[in-house]
Amino acid sequence: MRSDQGEGLEGARNQLRSIAAELEAIAYRLLGVHASLPESAAERVLLLDADEMGPAAEVRSVIECVLNDWLHPAIRDLRNVADPPTPEAERGGP
Repeated sequence: MRSDQGEGLEGARNQLRSIAAELEAIAYRLLGVHASLPESAAERVLLLDADEMGPAAEVRSVIECVLNDWLHPAIRDLRNVADPPTPEAERGGP
């Protein structure tokens, strides 16, 4: 039998799984926008000085930063707390 606290915790974990999935969908949408923008000549030759970036390169750069600095870590952390390792898995058991 589960306690009210256990049921509340599982409900919260279910919500976190759902939120992580929604964030992952947003990350894929951002990747789509990123892929739709043409790469500039400056990017192709690695001249990524902010003053030399065109508008498309700036948008691509911002998307990369949002994905790498915020969304991917948030998704990872939410999934980790929603599905913590079982004691057996921590011991290397089945």
